[in-house]
Amino acid sequence: MDNLSDTLKKLKITAVDRTEDSLEGCLDCLLQALAQNNMETSEKIQGSGILQLFASLLIPQSSCTAKVANIIAEVAKNEFMRIPCVDAGLISPLVQLLNSKDQEVLLQTGRALGNICYDSHSLQAQLINMGVIPTLVKLLGIHCQNAALTEMCLVAFGNLAELESSKEQFASTNIAEELVKLFKKQIEHDKREMIFEVLAPLAENDAIKLQLVEAGLVECLLEIVQQKVDSDKEDDIAELKTASDLMVLLLLGDESMQKLFEGGKGNVFQRVLSWIPSNNHQLQLAGALAIANFARNDGNCIHMVDNGIVEKLMDLLDRHVEDGNVTVQHAALSALRNLAIPVVNKAKMLSAGVTEAVLKFLKSEMPPVQFKLLGTLRMLIDAQEAAEQLGKNVKLVERLVEWCEAKDHAGVMGESNRLLSALIRHSKSKDVIKTIVQSGGVKHLVTMATSEHVIMQNEALVALALIAALELGTAEKDLESAKLVQILHRLLEDERSAPEIKYNSMVLICALMGSESLHKEVQDLAFLDVVSKLRSHENKSVAQQASLTEQRLTVDS
Repeated sequence: MDNLSDTLKKLKITAVDRTEDSLEGCLDCLLQALAQNNMETSEKIQGSGILQLFASLLIPQSSCTAKVANIIAEVAKNEFMRIPCVDAGLISPLVQLLNSKDQEVLLQTGRALGNICYDSHSLQAQLINMGVIPTLVKLLGIHCQNAALTEMCLVAFGNLAELESSKEQFASTNIAEELVKLFKKQIEHDKREMIFEVLAPLAENDAIKLQLVEAGLVECLLEIVQQKVDSDKEDDIAELKTASDLMVLLLLGDESMQKLFEGGKGNVFQRVLSWIPSNNHQLQLAGALAIANFARNDGNCIHMVDNGIVEKLMDLLDRHVEDGNVTVQHAALSALRNLAIPVVNKAKMLSAGVTEAVLKFLKSEMPPVQFKLLGTLRMLIDAQEAAEQLGKNVKLVERLVEWCEAKDHAGVMGESNRLLSALIRHSKSKDVIKTIVQSGGVKHLVTMATSEHVIMQNEALVALALIAALELGTAEKDLESAKLVQILHRLLEDERSAPEIKYNSMVLICALMGSESLHKEVQDLAFLDVVSKLRSHENKSVAQQASLTEQRLTVDS
């Protein structure tokens, strides 16, 4: 490596007096040395202090510029060389070179910047601040015939698109148009894969989602799905998955989703519908997720239910009851849950048999499926009849009580509690209350009254008040052992309790007075003091209820 030391010394001299021929000779020797032993050569370069000279050699007019950039790209492959490159002030002159007309200079400059900033969010953010994104997008448009330059741009986009701060800059360029144009021309799987890797992070941004839809990406994705659906080649299966996943991602933006829905008449919507009865699990999954995304506003939901989507989703669920695909189950249940949100859809979905279809998954041991199953049922039981029917289903209620203890899965636990409470609140039925009491559900409703979410606390208190009004004798022991009275005392005393919590706690106290043992507990805890303070509460309803409760407590004391 002595030759290398000589070359480095010579380079120092020629870099100062700028003799192009001898400079070029030195640079060629360095590139050769790097090709033979990159790490050792890089260490020597670092030790020689030559990096500092490179900044002055990165000038647009010089015939040596591409070679200098190439050397920087090669040394920056080594992690230990990246900070020295930054310290030598190489980033700024490299960024300037992105305006060059010379394709070789552009290629080596892009490589150098990519390698220096590899894996460093702070350096990538610096590049974004220096405005490289619009420059690179412009380059992609101008040099789309140059495969190596195109690839360099795509790699850069892939790295930069991971950063949140890049999305706004990308959205102000015509990146969507350029990528879709490029995508349409690609036949090779690897090249398309590279474009997909840029599209996925970019498509997380709503403005870019819409741009991609307007640039015609969806049509490309649908075409890929059609081409690959029957193939069993690994590459084709992977591409089908990527294309259908990206399609679902584009539907997560409200504007892009509405544009593709086109009042339910859109070609895209119709094509997605045809995925649901398909035999391909990936397409079934993407189809159900797409429907769940289309079902994010009431108008779409009503249109889809009126046009038979529920039956298609129930058929799909039916195919996955026994040892089914969990992701498909989860997606189909998500779609049904969203469709059940508009009031007018509930009765239609109940009469279509949705609850029966959903209950087949009660035995599922998969928390994501359990969570969506519970959410779907909760959305459907606004009607008294449905709540009564489900609330008397002992198997369902026992499973809910079991899930109320799923401490590892807060979502499942919360939804189970809310469904128990909803069954009581919507049915107002003694039979439902008896079923829930016998299955051990009361203690969970009492715990729910202490939730950190006001909406859940409130739902629990209303359900408990109905239990106390309709079946106090049946529930008395459970209410006592769950320490309901102490909890109500705490809720009324706590200044942070919301007005509706205070109001419903007092309603419940009055209802509990019909039980001798609970009445005694109320007396022992001196509720009168707490309640009389609430007579001057700023909320009128709370103040009125405090007066009524005080009277009741005084009469019964």
